[in-house]
Amino acid sequence: MSPELLSVLVLAVVFVIATTRSVNMGALAFAAAFGVGTLVADLDADGVFAGFPGDLFVVLVGVTYLFALARANGTTDWLVHAAVRAVRGRVALIPWVMFALTGALTAIGAVSPAAVAIVAPIALSFASRYGISPLLMGAMVVHGAQAGGFSPISIYGSIVNGIVEREKLPGSEITLFLASLLANLVIAAVVFAVCGGPKLWRQGAVVETGTAAAKGDVGTDSGSGSGAGGSGTGGAGTRTAPATTVTRTDAVPAAAAPLTAPVVATLVCLVALVVAVLGFDLDAGLTAITLAVVLSTVWPDDSRRAVTEIAWPTVLLICGVLTYVGVLDEMGTITWAGEGVGGIGVPLLAAVLLCYIGAIVSAFASSVGIMGALIPLAVPFLAQGEIGAVGMVAALAVSATVVDVSPFSTNGALVLAAAPDVDRERFFRQLMAYGGIVVAAVPAVVWLVMVVPGWG
Repeated sequence: MSPELLSVLVLAVVFVIATTRSVNMGALAFAAAFGVGTLVADLDADGVFAGFPGDLFVVLVGVTYLFALARANGTTDWLVHAAVRAVRGRVALIPWVMFALTGALTAIGAVSPAAVAIVAPIALSFASRYGISPLLMGAMVVHGAQAGGFSPISIYGSIVNGIVEREKLPGSEITLFLASLLANLVIAAVVFAVCGGPKLWRQGAVVETGTAAAKGDVGTDSGSGSGAGGSGTGGAGTRTAPATTVTRTDAVPAAAAPLTAPVVATLVCLVALVVAVLGFDLDAGLTAITLAVVLSTVWPDDSRRAVTEIAWPTVLLICGVLTYVGVLDEMGTITWAGEGVGGIGVPLLAAVLLCYIGAIVSAFASSVGIMGALIPLAVPFLAQGEIGAVGMVAALAVSATVVDVSPFSTNGALVLAAAPDVDRERFFRQLMAYGGIVVAAVPAVVWLVMVVPGWG
């Protein structure tokens, strides 16, 4: 058995054990990385740790710390209330507002994880307050980020168009952008329909009266359920709302409570985070943790509770799995799989298999990195003229990025870590199942729509 095949089988065993036993998948993946890295790939400790996602670790800790402070001092409640007023109480519009916001951020040049890191905690706090399925809200944020991710001035768009130019392939920046935009818009519409969106529309407008705590009947109407198809988690549809009465009405929500000093300071910090990340290209994780430290120093009481709310199990899970994927990369497993497919003599079959490899690997690793590896592998059969280069590149780009809803990708991990008041294990399983559905279905669909007709 080849080392590459053995490493893939070990990954499958990790998934089976984590699914059937109550063991953190990240801990299992660290053990697997150590065993496979040292015994099979002949890597030392430095080689094993080369795949540890230090930047993602800091992002997960920093962002969840900052927004735990925001929840502790009432800032997220204030933001949620403001969002309801902005849409005149129509809760069903908020998921689409979040979709559009993250899409706009990535379209003008924000890195996708940075946009998700900024928007996801606010969006999921809103979902928690109104009993909206966190899967619905998280998917809308991530698909929104990818919808704008391939504009001609975006990071992803610039990178992929640069690869196309370097490989001397025909290209179309607008086609690439529209392909990603339309694909993610369609998927978002399907998720909205399946995960309780129609019930949110029927619910009408809401008003917060600020009276006694009440049962979250809005959550019950939002269609929260179980399973990957569209579900609230951890009883999100039945928990008690925090000191707020939510009722159906055509009125606009009442005025928000007066701003306190901690809330004002936190809002300033959130604005500073956006400016620092989008305006000055600073690291989102380091910036967030620095701002959180400043707030903690001034208001230490909030800090003590916030530190315990950092999503440590999620951090362990994501960092462990990505460390093992790094070992796979170090030992050449990913390249081995890609080259095996690239050598197939039937261009259309090779094309769909490359789309699937892009989707599967990208669900655990860098989307841009896998596109940079797979587009050159497609060059030999693109040169035969049987497949259009524009459609193939667009299909690879969509396949490799639409799967970022996976909890093992940076965006999916941020959504998982940012969701308050949920059963994280259940939410993780839902994200993993939804990501699996996307991986299984989307590459075939984009291949059929973009590659088979022979675009470009």
